Amino acid sequence: MRLDDIYTELIMEHNSNKENKRQLEHADTCKRGHNPSCGDDITLEVSFDGDKIKDAAYTGSGCAISQASTSMMIDLMKGKSKQEALELIETFLKMIKREITDDDELEELDDAIALKNISNMPARVKCAVLAWHTLKDAIDESNKEQ
Repeated sequence: MRLDDIYTELIMEHNSNKENKRQLEHADTCKRGHNPSCGDDITLEVSFDGDKIKDAAYTGSGCAISQASTSMMIDLMKGKSKQEALELIETFLKMIKREITDDDELEELDDAIALKNISNMPARVKCAVLAWHTLKDAIDESNKEQ
């Protein structure tokens, strides 16, 4: 099986995964991410345990890329500190912008590395980064409230 096939399979698997697509019972912050150019619209809820991301979930709709990216991001961020999450967000965004291309550096992104080639499809970049920008906004807002 080719690497591209594995990545496509991962994206489709996360797109249909409903484990992270739900409402949180006790969210500490709730942020909406919206991409008017293609209609992606998510609401990201995050609960913190001190400085750690205890849980996260989302509701909303969008294309397979936006939904898969959101699910992958949530899986990656659970249990991470806010600072670790911000660093992972930065790594992901640099991957999408092709500022980081070394797979060893990207390994920490886990399944989200499957979105590496989205940069070859400019119309899909906003779909892939929507949740990541939304989480950054949620963390920034949470930090201001402390």
